[in-house]
Amino acid sequence: MERAHFFSSQAGRTINAPRQTRSRFGIGEVVRHRLFDFRGVVFDIDPVFANSEEWYEAIPEDIRPPRDQPFYHLLAESEDASYVAYVSQGNLIADAKGGPVDHPTVPELFEQFADGRYRMRRSLTH
Repeated sequence: MERAHFFSSQAGRTINAPRQTRSRFGIGEVVRHRLFDFRGVVFDIDPVFANSEEWYEAIPEDIRPPRDQPFYHLLAESEDASYVAYVSQGNLIADAKGGPVDHPTVPELFEQFADGRYRMRRSLTH
């Protein structure tokens, strides 16, 4: 399998990743965590784990996800908070609720919500 390298500022190191991966969700999709009660909109995708070792080791070992899968950056919301989450593909499911996400950063990144997903602002796409 052909590999690619990219620098992750979150991890502070170069990441070795497959040149091609299959992500289950796309930018602008609304998803839900399968174990914890929060949902969010995808705003970025890493082809494999690309965060810090401290972050990874802080996850309890019995629920720690494998590194070699896509990880998603989410503008997340729970009952009482809005935040940015970093979640493995294996821990996400499509959001059956289907409504918009109430996160203060959503209008900065996305133009509109239609048919269960957001459209990225044109000025942010390449």
